[in-house]
Amino acid sequence: MLRAYYPSAPTRLAFLLSFAALLYMPFHVSAAGAGPSLGAASGFAALAGGPAAGAVTCTSATVAGSVGVVRPGTFVSTNCTVAAVNTNATAAYADFLNAYDALQFNTQCDQTLTGTLAGVTLSPGVYCFPAAATLTGTLTLDGPADGVWIFKIGTGGTGALTATNFSVVMPGNAAGACPNVYWWVAQATTLTSSNFLGAVLAGADITVTGGTFVGEALAGGAGSATVPTGAVTLTNSSIRACAPAGGHVDHDKDHGNHDKDKKKCNQGVGNGPEGCDPGNSDHHNPSNDELGGTPGNPGRKKS
Repeated sequence: MLRAYYPSAPTRLAFLLSFAALLYMPFHVSAAGAGPSLGAASGFAALAGGPAAGAVTCTSATVAGSVGVVRPGTFVSTNCTVAAVNTNATAAYADFLNAYDALQFNTQCDQTLTGTLAGVTLSPGVYCFPAAATLTGTLTLDGPADGVWIFKIGTGGTGALTATNFSVVMPGNAAGACPNVYWWVAQATTLTSSNFLGAVLAGADITVTGGTFVGEALAGGAGSATVPTGAVTLTNSSIRACAPAGGHVDHDKDHGNHDKDKKKCNQGVGNGPEGCDPGNSDHHNPSNDELGGTPGNPGRKKS
């Protein structure tokens, strides 16, 4: 007759520590279902680390939001309207680098994309281009208000984002709420005569010519705190700083039938399976659902 197996105390401790480590791991979209925190970089219409002359250059553009540069980088303006300028945005640049790395290293792709995305409709998720992306036409992002769209360009190591006469639209966003849209780019980003939405986190420079941009242009993700890089050039365009409000990536695409919205688990011993979300319980003391307990057989014993 087979005997019931109960792990030893050291084995159970090792399991719980591993589970806790997963809960506190760096940002990972597939596990956490949320966009990255931009920290102090949030709300900058344009942010860049260098070069010393013209880290951000604005010509005949309207910028509704702050512009940030890292010393000795400078802001060069010609016939521009700018809300505010931060000439020592060191903290913002550091937080941008953290967000850039989180998207690069800890964000798994749900789907690989090709083509211009003209006429394409996408629900929330993580979409990747292995190399460069050349976009045109209209891309529709359709999903719940707290949905998150993440695009990664150049996941194979190199790749720039080029958009010409490209528009991003979101049905039902008539009020112009800040979209939870992120564009991670391995190299440079060039937007021409486009109506663009989302926070662009580029490894190199960002150039916006004509059109509109609602989001954040953050350049120089390939740099470092000690060697900041990246430049933003704005010409004949309208820029509105708009930080993503946060939300979730709906990987199962069921929009409204989320198993993860279940109640927290009861930690009492002997209550049986509770129909709750084990991942939403106290990770130091897993629930009956996590360890398969039933009344009279709680699934774990005191050591």
